[in-house]
Order: sequence, then C-alpha cells, then structure tokens
Amino acid sequence: MASCDLSLRIGPLELRNPLLSASGTYGHGLEMEFFTAPTELGGWVSKTVTLRPRGGNASPRICETEAGLLNSIGLENRGLEHYLAHTLPVMARADTVVVTNIGGESVEDFVEMARRLDGESATDAFEVNLSCPNVQGGKLPFATSPALAAEVIRAVRAVTHKPLFAKLSPNTAQLGEIARAVEGAGADAITAVNTLLGLALDWRTRRPGLATVQGGYSGPGIKPVALRCAWECARSVAIPVIGCGGIQSASDALEYLVAGCAAVQIGTASFSDPAVPGRIAREMGALLSAAGIARVGDIVGTLHDGRETLQGARSR
Repeated sequence: MASCDLSLRIGPLELRNPLLSASGTYGHGLEMEFFTAPTELGGWVSKTVTLRPRGGNASPRICETEAGLLNSIGLENRGLEHYLAHTLPVMARADTVVVTNIGGESVEDFVEMARRLDGESATDAFEVNLSCPNVQGGKLPFATSPALAAEVIRAVRAVTHKPLFAKLSPNTAQLGEIARAVEGAGADAITAVNTLLGLALDWRTRRPGLATVQGGYSGPGIKPVALRCAWECARSVAIPVIGCGGIQSASDALEYLVAGCAAVQIGTASFSDPAVPGRIAREMGALLSAAGIARVGDIVGTLHDGRETLQGARSR
C-alpha cells in the first residue's frame, strides 16, 4: 500500500504534514519536544508573546468542565526581550516550521512586535492573536470588528514579509466578514478558531470556577462549534484556513480538512497526553493510505453539503 503524501503549502511555507501545535498549549519554546519531536509536526506554534512581560490573571485560572477546560491565563509570558534572548535561540534548532504567536492591546503593540521579530531567522511566520478572550475584560476589540481586525493585519503586513496567520474568535456573528477583511488586509492564512467564552460555577458556594468569572472554553465540547466556524472561514476566503478546536484524534483532524481546512492545530488534548500531536499525525497518514488517498490535499474541501442532497431530491 502506497503511503499518503502529507506535505502541503501555506503561502510560501512548506509543511511536512497538516499538524501544528496550538498556541498556549505546548509551551513557549521546545519544552514538549521529549513527547513530540518537532520533526513529527508540520509546525510548532509558540504561546502568545507580548511586547512587555505579563503576569497573567489571578488564580484560579484553570477549571475543568464536563467536556473540556475553561482557562483565564491572561497571556502570561516574560515579554519580547526574553523571547528574543532565550526562546528563539532554542527554536533555531527546531527542524520544523516555527510560528511565533504575537499579542497586543493596540495596533502599535502588534506592529512593534512584528518589526522587532522580522529579522529573526528562527521565526518562519507570525500568528497574529486577534482573539484572546482573557484580556481587556473579554471585550475582544480586534476579534469582533472587521475594520479593526483588518487594521491590525494591514499595519503588521507593512513591517514584515513573513507569512501572517490571523487567529480569529468564534465569539462573533461576523466571522465570515472578518475572515474576508483580514484576507484583504494581507493575511496569508487564518487560524479558526480561538476559545469560546464560557463560565463554570458551584451553586453550593455561589462562586465561579475562575477568578475572572468567565474564560476561554476549549476541548472536545467545542468541536461542533469550532468546526462550523472553520467551515465558515474556508468558504469565505481563498487563503488557507487552519482549523482548531476540540481535536483529539486523526478522524477529528480529517473532519476539519474535509470542511475546507488546509491544516489543523492540536491544543487541549495535549494536556492529558503530550504525545498526542505526533500520534495524530501518524494516524492521519495511516487512515488516508488505507482509504487509497495519495495526497492529503485531495480531501481538503470535499464536504458534500446538504444543498447537493436537496438539489438531487428536487430533480427526481
């Protein structure tokens, strides 16, 4: 049986397979390389880096729910200077595509981050985090306005030639419009999506599970919503979409590809099994080979939607 070719391109980037780590779930650098080697993944995505150090939100800031996790980490990190001095030199030896996720509270923050990192060879691409629900009181200013999202991407595009992934939020009714706006502003790909806003509480103590009350919900419970969001983005733009949300198996990942995604990111599942990203990559190849599929790109966007079924019924 011939093995399936899992390689693909996202803009100018060549990925060995469609599996990437999700920002915030696999460390700042290569902390998890003893569980999943960089060579097992198509791309390694950093935790969000901000211009200045952030201490994050108050505890408790992780809360397990029936079908996933709520988090309110608040983009805790040591800031750009530490990332440049300590993390990127380590990432330079990673034999995979390295994507630096950048976050900011203003357009100027994003621009300064991209400008400073543009000359760093260890960073192959930027993932522009427009959508973290755990800062600025969950207001999501860049994630809910097509104009503001486009303004950030356009400004970042002006200071770097590196590929840009725009990470979008599911917490908006304008997702397709925002996807088109960032595409028009110069994004090379879209990551769909970040966490859903959620809340957990104990009725006995009358206290929330998180100090911030609400937080970002991730894990298997969000997959149907995240899959719908990824499909909405893929049908709205011509640039590649990277699906993210609730993926725990190769079959989950393949559903995103059929929905129109070129690649996927694995996040919350890696908390319970840090080796799962590499395992999913291997299992994806085995499943596609068994199905007689020669190239992973052959299944991208092959969803037979209900309109075709309805059209066929009407013609009979």
